[in-house]
Amino acid sequence: MAAILADPEVLRLTGSTHSSGDTDRETGLPDDRLRQWYGSRNDQVDRLDLAIIDRDHDRLVGEVVLNDLDPGNESCSIRILIGPAGRNRGLGTEAMRLMVDHAFGTTQLHRLELEVYAFNPRAQRVYQKLGFVHEGRRRAALMFDGERIDAITMSILRPEWEQDRTARRAGQR
Repeated sequence: MAAILADPEVLRLTGSTHSSGDTDRETGLPDDRLRQWYGSRNDQVDRLDLAIIDRDHDRLVGEVVLNDLDPGNESCSIRILIGPAGRNRGLGTEAMRLMVDHAFGTTQLHRLELEVYAFNPRAQRVYQKLGFVHEGRRRAALMFDGERIDAITMSILRPEWEQDRTARRAGQR
């Protein structure tokens, strides 16, 4: 994951840095902090972190995560990141669909939500294709290369997922 997390495109699209110059300083080498973080994922009861593996090449290409569980409201956040080896091949779409299906198919969750920066229209299209609905915009939420970037909030509700799943099973989608 260290190399994926150091990828300039991952750093930019996740809002992990504030300038193109910062993205170039990441080494991509695992350190103790990263090892400790990933080593502690199974101990977390409010989240599920899963690796995305490219089966054709038996290679880790990213992660998809359910986090910020809010049991009282039956809601949770979802996020994904894909490194260069996994892009433009449908792996992110498949991983998101599988995680959404898992969340609604095995839990009592009613709502999944995410944020995506306005300069990532590719991800917005994927989320819309999966049934996520645009809810709002956090204006000027990120500063990158001196430009203020909006964050777009999207969500999918259990009834929307159920309707989409029924349509997929019937071959309509």
